[in-house]
Order: sequence, then structure tokens, then C-alpha cells
Amino acid sequence: MRRLAWVLTPFMMGGAVAAAQSSQGGLKTSVADAQNEPSATIAGEPENDAAGRRPMTFADLQRMKRLGDPQISPSGKWVMFSATEVDLTANTKVTHLWVVPIDGRGEHQVTFWKEGESEGRFSPDGKHVAFISMDGGKSSQIYIADWNEVEGKLGPPKQLTHISTEADGPVWSPDSQRLLFVSRVYPDCSDEEIWRDEDSCNRRRDEAAEKSPVKAMVFDHLLYRHWDSYIGPKRSHVLVVSATDGNDTRDLTPRRWIGDAEAPVFSLGGPVGYAWAPDSHEIAFVTNLDAVPAASTNNDVFTLRLDGEDERPVKVSTSPGSDDAPAYSPDGRWLAFRSQSRAGYESDRFRLMVFDRQFGKSAAVAQTEKPGRSARSEAAPIKELLPALDGWVDEFRWAPNSKTIYFVTEEMGEANVLSVSVDLPEATAIANKAEYSELQVSPDGRTIITSMMTVRSPTAISAIPLNAEGRGGAPVVRLTHMNDAVLKQLELPRMESFMFPGAGNTTVQGFLLRPPGFDATKKYPMKFLIHGGPQGAWGDAWSYRWNPELMAASGYVVVMINPRGSTGYGQAFIDGVNGDWGGKPYVDLMKGLDYAEQHYSFIDKTRECALGGSYGAYMANWILTHTNRFACIVTHDGMYNPQSAYGTTEELWFNEWEFRAPGDKEPGQPWRYAEKPVSADPFRKWSPMLSIQNAKTPTLVIHGQKDYRLDLSEGLQLFTALQRLHVPSRMLYFPDEGHWVLKPQNSQRWYEEVGEWCDRWTRSNTYSSTVQ
Repeated sequence: MRRLAWVLTPFMMGGAVAAAQSSQGGLKTSVADAQNEPSATIAGEPENDAAGRRPMTFADLQRMKRLGDPQISPSGKWVMFSATEVDLTANTKVTHLWVVPIDGRGEHQVTFWKEGESEGRFSPDGKHVAFISMDGGKSSQIYIADWNEVEGKLGPPKQLTHISTEADGPVWSPDSQRLLFVSRVYPDCSDEEIWRDEDSCNRRRDEAAEKSPVKAMVFDHLLYRHWDSYIGPKRSHVLVVSATDGNDTRDLTPRRWIGDAEAPVFSLGGPVGYAWAPDSHEIAFVTNLDAVPAASTNNDVFTLRLDGEDERPVKVSTSPGSDDAPAYSPDGRWLAFRSQSRAGYESDRFRLMVFDRQFGKSAAVAQTEKPGRSARSEAAPIKELLPALDGWVDEFRWAPNSKTIYFVTEEMGEANVLSVSVDLPEATAIANKAEYSELQVSPDGRTIITSMMTVRSPTAISAIPLNAEGRGGAPVVRLTHMNDAVLKQLELPRMESFMFPGAGNTTVQGFLLRPPGFDATKKYPMKFLIHGGPQGAWGDAWSYRWNPELMAASGYVVVMINPRGSTGYGQAFIDGVNGDWGGKPYVDLMKGLDYAEQHYSFIDKTRECALGGSYGAYMANWILTHTNRFACIVTHDGMYNPQSAYGTTEELWFNEWEFRAPGDKEPGQPWRYAEKPVSADPFRKWSPMLSIQNAKTPTLVIHGQKDYRLDLSEGLQLFTALQRLHVPSRMLYFPDEGHWVLKPQNSQRWYEEVGEWCDRWTRSNTYSSTVQ
């Protein structure tokens, strides 16, 4: 998936297929109409009849195991996956590796260390499994264990790497002899000719920094901090190591080739940025060589032949936008990757591209300059496979035949699986009515293994059966059942979809959940959830953060609208938020609320609370300063003053695109509009701060100290203004959290404070005696 900015929840969906019913039109690929479509019914999914069930609690949410990262064994018999368990009392999360037969006949745990294990990867020869764990609880390293194919068990693990700067992200070479991995090293140390000297250099630098009482940092360039940490002098490099003995380690992206850049580039929840060619003698990786990475999305795909005298990276991609997720076809002919065409726009459409390596072998231009500065011939055969698809390719996976690619794209609240042939640019629907991710294809090409979730069910490892032609049609089969015991106790209402005319009469989609124990004769308070992004979406997906089912469990109707900027409705719908943050999206939200109030008579219009995080919190701030229709507001890590937020954020390309004046070709920067009227300056035009005098609604402000996307100062400014204006307000401050609240006990406090604030001002639950 893309690098997500200003995102509200961990279930952000990445792509978009143009919505039928949207005024933008486009390619319709869904096999079901979205109007009032219930959540998916999947083979093996726990039933959820209301009889004898109870509403979900926060403790229930934390009891659920969080599954993901499925990997198929080379035999096709087993699926390995990770399962994270939360200990609320200890305030910890620990991940272990599990396996389940591909026929779904019961899962079992295969690793048991107290520090936990992750990223289990089968060697292509089926003899070993590599995984990541902590060396004595101190540093992340790669471990290797023998694999028992008959019993589905691991032998005693042995530590493979002893890297002073740690190791992560193992990827086996197809011949099972080597592993690629990532480590954060000091770029100048990579000038050393041999790894032993480079690692010694890294170790000395780390030890000196640890011993020094001076912790001051010096910055010479932007992007000095990112998301929740300061970057410091280290950079991510791609390395290789022998899988047999841990020797022959090499830095494959030294400073002499990539300078001060990261390889691969940071990608929040996105695809792996490096891959092996089938011959095990070439790799592809992603880096960004632009001079100011904080203002650039120009990630590029490079290839590198290993073990030769003329070893040097060669740039393959040509787009001024982002290129990522390189993946070789099994037969070695093609190198596929995702590409964006517009520079500086991280939410541009992700296209699926393939590069013909046969051409590359015969016509590659010798590069005599710094990698990426010379170019291939204009005739280089890089082709887009789905030029008519008005949606993002979130992720993709080659079929064993090297002719078919399976991919995930989002449409109208779902993240669906489709396929495309290299020779026929037409998308074919494979599976829908859920959110699918982390695709894996079995060696025989007859099964897709995937992580699958719905709004009523957390992630389960599932199988999508394919016929001889590689197409779907049979029911999706749930392989894991680790959360069934908890789910069987809970009443989890189905999500309903509705459509309405938004700004400019464009069709917009919304969703509604009724509370457990719903009684149509009663009136209910409402939680109006606003998603982040703004290029994100609500849909048929589970969340451990802003969980709609848990939000409804305390007796609330939950309404969620996908306004302009939301993914899943075509690129023009996404672009509709650019430079218009408080415009069309605000109208879409208010019209969606109007529709819900008019068509669902059980909503009490006097007891509504608006809640949002990230861009959703910006919109909550905009609502706070532009309408008094809500009884309360919750705003989490949001933008309050766009001018100050520009100078305190890190990914500058985001603000410079989103706050660029219409028709302006230059980056949006506050000083460029300073002498213009407010109407011509997006930073002031869409500033909640400049209308704060209108605020009347009781507001809960939440912010994390380590949030570097939206600096803490944004929340402090808002809270200060509300207090001075005597608006009922409260601030929840987390000194140890970033853009999301991730620690279990912090999450508990978050849900308690949010729930109590909504109850107080909607006169619900413990405050219900005040209801007239």
C-alpha cells in the first residue's frame, strides 16, 4: 500500500475502483451492488445471531488475537502466519508464529520465545524457516530453524545474523542460499570495502553515542524526524547474508551508490521494497535520490546484478511520481511494480506496470553517472497493464504461470481481489464483500491465501479457491478460528450502506451500524465518525483503534460517511479534496448526516457527537468552528492551524500538494500566499483557527507527544483557545504515543475518555438520568 499520511485507523484501505453511481463514472468491477449490501458471508465465518449474545467490551477487543503475514510452504501444504496476543495487565503485545494446513484442519503454534517472533519465511527448497526475534531481548536478528514438513513443526532455531545495527525483513533467494535483509547503518561506514569493517564502524559509532552525555542532534536537511521518531544519522540499507553460516554479509546499497538516501524507502504498512530475481543473481530495490526527500515522492525502482565485476545499480522506472513494490515474474521475463504519474502527490493513482527484462538485457543504457541520473531509452518497454482501471492497485502477486497477476483494489467500502493477464489488460473479479490483503498464491496456482477481515470479524487467514483457469467463484474459506470463542459471545450488528447526493449532486456513500439490542421504537444517540487520510475510507473492515462495533456497543447508532477525498470511488473523487479541505468534503459530510437523520427515525438529532482523528480531526475542528449542530466533538491528533502545521510536519510533499492553490503549479507554501486575500490562500481559507471564535460545542482534544505528522502544538493551540473562550473542553495527552495510541493500557484510557465524553454530552449511560 501507499505511504499513508494523516491516517485515522490501521484499517485504512488503499485503492479505488470507480464507483458505479458516482458522477465521475468509471470501470465497475464489483460483483455486487453496494446499496444496502450486508457484510460478507464467508465459509467458516462465525455466525452472529443476536440471541444469547452481549455487546462487545474493550476487554473483548483486547482478548482477540491479531493475525497476519500469511506465508505458504513450498509444498503448498502449510500456511505460516503471525498471531499477536495482548496482555492488558502487563501492557504488552507479543507475537508468535503459527501454522495451519492449507485445508484448514486446525492451527498450532510453532515458536514460543518470550520475546516473540515475526516474519516467518519458508526457504524455497522447503527445508528451513527464517524469522526475526530478539537476541537476548536486546537486538533484532535473523534466526534459522529446520522445517518438519510432515508434522508442521520447527527444529531448534539458530541465530544467523549478529549485526550490530540489527536485522529485519528477511527475503530468501530462490536458490535458498542467501537472504536479503534491511539494517539501519551509518552511510559513511558503508564506504568500507568489507562488511566486517563496516559493522565495526557502526558499532563504534553506536557505542560512542550511547556513552556520550550530550544527546544534542544537528540537522543539515529536512525529514529529520518521521512519524514518531527522529531519524538521526543512520539510513536503511539493503544487505545480503549467506543462509548457511551467516557469513559473506555485504551492503548492497552503500553510500557510493545511493548517497544519503534510504533503501528501501519508508513505507507505512506498504509493500516490501526489495526482491530477488529468479536466478538468485539479481535484486530490485526502491530508493529516492532526490535532494530533498521531505518534499519528494519520486521513489524509483533499481536493479542490481550481484557477483559480477561490473556490479552497479540500474534505474528501471521512469515516472516522476512514486514507483515501488518490485516483483519479478517466476519465469524471470518481467519485473512488475506500482507507479504514480504525478510528482509530489502521494495519493495519485497507483498503476500496475511491467518491465520487459528481455529488452533490458539487450538495450540497457550503461550508466556513467550517479544512479538514477542517466536514463534508459525512451522506447523501454514499460507498460501499464490496466490503463482503464480508475482505481489503485494496493498490492499484487504473480501467479506461478508468470502470465497472471492477482491484485487488491478498493471499491465502495471493500478491498477486493481481482486478476489481470500480462497479455490482456482486463480486470477479472476474484473475491469481494470483505477487505483482503497480504495475498499469497499456492505453488499449483489453485489457491490464494489472504488475510481477510470484515467489520464484524477481525482478521482471519483465509483461502480463495481458484479453478483451472485461475478464476474464483467458490466460497472463500476461513482457515483460522482463533477468535471464534470470543466472537460467539458477542452481538455484532451488521453494517448497512446508503447512498445520497453530496456536494455538486455527486453520489456519496455512507454506512450505519445500529446498537446491540436495537429497538426500533426507541431514540438513540449517535456517534458520527470521520475518517482520516483524507485519502482513506470507511468500509467492511475491522479495527483495533476506532472500532465501529465497539463504538456502537454502548448504545449508540454509528454513522460513517466517505466524503470527497475517500478512496474506492475513482481518482477524480479522491482529487476532489485537494486544495478544498473544508469545502466539498464538509458538504458531503453534512449532507450525509442530513440523509441519516431523515431516513433513520431512531436517531436522536439532539444527541449527536462528531469524532475524528488525523484529517478526521481537522474536519472535527472545522465542524467545531462552522456549525453548532453537534452535542459534542472528539478531535484526535488533528490540524488546527495549517500555517503552523506546515512548519512542524515532516512529509512536506503532503502539505505542499494539499494546500496548493487551484491552478498553481508550484508547491503550496504559506509565504507564497501571504500577501493574497484569505480566499486565495488555502492555508488561511481552510484554517479552523481563524474561525475559532465561533466555537460553542463541548470538545475533547487528544494528542500524542511523539506525533510528528501533526505536532503536539496543534492540539495545544486548540485547547488553549477553547479554554480562553470558555468552551467546555478537556485535553487527553499521551507523552509516549505518536499518531496512533498503540499501548494497550493507553488504548484503554483512550476508549474510556472518549466514551465518557460522548456519554456526558449526549446524556447517555451513567448520564442518562438527565435525559428529558
